This record gives sequence, C-alpha cells and structure tokens, in this order.
Amino acid sequence: MHDAITISLTVECPWQSVYEAFWRPEAFPLWASGLSQPRLSQQGERWLAKGPEGSVLIRFTGHNPYGVMDHWVELASGEVVYVPLRIIANDGGAEVQLTLFRRPGMDEAAFERDTDWVRQDLLALKTLSETSISSG
Repeated sequence: MHDAITISLTVECPWQSVYEAFWRPEAFPLWASGLSQPRLSQQGERWLAKGPEGSVLIRFTGHNPYGVMDHWVELASGEVVYVPLRIIANDGGAEVQLTLFRRPGMDEAAFERDTDWVRQDLLALKTLSETSISSG
C-alpha cells in the first residue's frame, strides 16, 4: 500500500455548480497548474497534456451525478498515477477532496512538495468557483 493524504477544502458554491463548471477535461487547465499548456488535445479516450516532467496522457472519469472527477495520468515512463477527486455536498456549499498517493520511490520531501502543489491547485479551483460561479 502507498502512503496517501486527502486534501479537502470548502467552496462557498453549490456542489453541483462546481462540478458542472469543472468536470470536463478542457476545464482542468484553468486550475490544475501541473498542466502547463492552456489546452489539452484529445487522443481517443485520453487527453494529451504537457506536465512538469514532459508530455502525459490523462484519462478522465465521464460526467456522472456523484461529483466524481477521478483521473489517471500516464507519465512518459509508462507509470500510471491514479488521482481520486470528488466534489461533495456540504449544506449549500461544496467540499473538494483530492487524494494524493505517494508514488513508489518518492521521498518525504517530494511528497510534501506534491501535497503543497495540490493545495495550491485546489485553492485556485476554489477561487475560480467562488468568483465565476457566484457572480455569474
């Protein structure tokens, strides 16, 4: 088993609105800074993106009524990284939860850097949600 941490934050918008605004693969680069290009290009059921370590292929969960936004990132090495991501109802708002698994061979410092990176990305998602969804 891998070490894991679930990072959660509260968004002051209805969960369905957050989910509908961001579930599409095309919306991920708006808040996920690991995707260093403004657009993903679709390649069959996967999407090609530029990541910090080069090109990656990403497979996304399809639209669903549960707020599930899981995705699988295939690195240039062939390793596939599973990223569980949920938008969950919290009264009139939402909880955004992402579980980050420590990759094999990853030291504590690298895992902490990834954890901080995910927190920053989720904060970007929160800000986008609360400014664009709430205002419009």
